[in-house]
Amino acid sequence: MSRAFVFPGQGAQTIGMGHALAEAYPQARAIFDEVDDALGEKLSTLIWDGESDQLTLTANAQPALMATSMAAMRALEAEGMSITDAAYVAGHSLGEYSALAASGALSVADAARLLRVRGAAMQEAVPVGEGAMAALLGLDFATASAVAQDAAQGDVCQAANDNDPAQVVVSGHKAAVERAVALAKERGARRAMLLPVSAPFHCALMQPAAEAMEAALADVTLSAPAVPLVANVRAEAVQDAAEIRKLLVAQVTGSVRWRESVLWMAGQGVKSYWEIGAGKALSGMIRRIAKDAETRNFATPEDVAALRA
Repeated sequence: MSRAFVFPGQGAQTIGMGHALAEAYPQARAIFDEVDDALGEKLSTLIWDGESDQLTLTANAQPALMATSMAAMRALEAEGMSITDAAYVAGHSLGEYSALAASGALSVADAARLLRVRGAAMQEAVPVGEGAMAALLGLDFATASAVAQDAAQGDVCQAANDNDPAQVVVSGHKAAVERAVALAKERGARRAMLLPVSAPFHCALMQPAAEAMEAALADVTLSAPAVPLVANVRAEAVQDAAEIRKLLVAQVTGSVRWRESVLWMAGQGVKSYWEIGAGKALSGMIRRIAKDAETRNFATPEDVAALRA
């Protein structure tokens, strides 16, 4: 059965994530040590014993989620799995960096440093209170995109995340996003609500962050991944390192085409999706996109040990 490894994005973070893996697997513990060294601070202490509001800060959440995903990946490898047991890797937004680290395209240390830059740059691109994001539930992508376009009225309002057939997230200027919430309800959305995020990700307002990432990525060694990456902004497989570097820049302002990415993988015969790292959000989306998909989650030693059984 063809399999894909998928890596979660922001919102999956919880205090304590990855701690049991680090206790059970020295290889997982080594990942957290490597990330701490790369950042010159004890991010692991924040992840395991810190305050939720500090972990949720974009500059912390992004490297923390990558570290947790990579710890789970190392635990899987300790049980005899390999990245090449997957036909494809994919990640939701920051999860793309986890996918690239897992497939050997980026070192863990470089992924951590890049995500610290990315998180800080995305946070700083728009003054707090000027931007917003909202989830529109029960509208398909075409309808949600039209809502965003009609709500813009000269401001920025874009479909940022095409998550599954009935969940689209829009992003942009706060007033425009608020207009989109009202319009979505008028046009039949089951629910439409502002999200508790600190910045309007994946829209044109993130252009300063895209420029920061272009500069940061220029200084990093990026190789071809051992397994093709299904890229967020293309929704198809890419393996050329120079192309991936460009797509990581485009991804900051571009839409996360998750629904299309899963449909593309399903079209290539992928039936099994392993979500590696914190949370189960991607598994839920995948089952709503590809009805016959099988999903498994790997976030704890018990999840990993179940492979032995």
